[in-house]
Amino acid sequence: MNPLIEIAPFVRAALEGHRPVVALETTVVTHGLPDPEGLELAAELEAEIIRRGAVPATIGVLDGRVIVGMSRDELARLAHARGVAKLNPGNLGAVVAAGAPGSTTVAATALLAAACGIEVFATGGIGGVHRGASETGDISADLTALARHPVAVVCAGAKAVLDLPRTVEMLETFGVPVLGYRTDEFPAFYRRTSGLHVDLRFDALDGLARAIRTHWRLGSPGGVLVANPIPEADELPAAIYEPALDRALADAKAGGVSGREVTPFLLERMRELTGGASVAANRALLVHNAAVAAGLAIELERTRD
Repeated sequence: MNPLIEIAPFVRAALEGHRPVVALETTVVTHGLPDPEGLELAAELEAEIIRRGAVPATIGVLDGRVIVGMSRDELARLAHARGVAKLNPGNLGAVVAAGAPGSTTVAATALLAAACGIEVFATGGIGGVHRGASETGDISADLTALARHPVAVVCAGAKAVLDLPRTVEMLETFGVPVLGYRTDEFPAFYRRTSGLHVDLRFDALDGLARAIRTHWRLGSPGGVLVANPIPEADELPAAIYEPALDRALADAKAGGVSGREVTPFLLERMRELTGGASVAANRALLVHNAAVAAGLAIELERTRD
């Protein structure tokens, strides 16, 4: 294994024993939710994965080392550290070399999970093509990471603040299958539907796992996106969601927000404009994705030779 990556003993034992493991990112802890909600959510996600019969592996960077399977104390240190970097494949090495703290995005988590042999990763929503990308060129590294690393990423689609049609189109261009779990449509994060179709629908995890394993056995080098809509009871009503999103986008444009700051700005503005309803929806979909990811990891282990 890579000496720069420290795998916690309980994660290593699970991998060596061919037990199901689910990777988790840490950006949601440091940048996604206000303190202490991020830490509380991290514990909730791990508990849900354990309850479903799998092993959680939360990934972050501390003291010049990548930690796969962070302890509660390590997560707390990361959450309360100053100047925590959002890590993608481009800045990961520099932050590790500098000994600085860093939290993993979807792209960095997919890279590191694949490096450790973890096949399933649960997140909220992936990054994608930003609105106005034809002028700004602002496209998330999540998309190229999905194309390069053989990990099944369970998510509620892409973050709703993005250009969803172009995001789905780019996933197709990169050869990343978008498989719907109990849905025919690509989810829109806070909303269950977007009007965009998935490549294929699966209503049972065993069939979904066979499709993913077959994708890799046929020689495809990259990942698979598992589109798992937010539970119906937790969906943000359109009457709240649509005006809040329009206002958040207008505020970002007026404020000249750009680059890596766009998504956190928009998510925080959505929280303010919805009176916290968007945060509740975000938490619900994350827990739901963790539960589905655990079940998928169990089924994928059953498909091994």
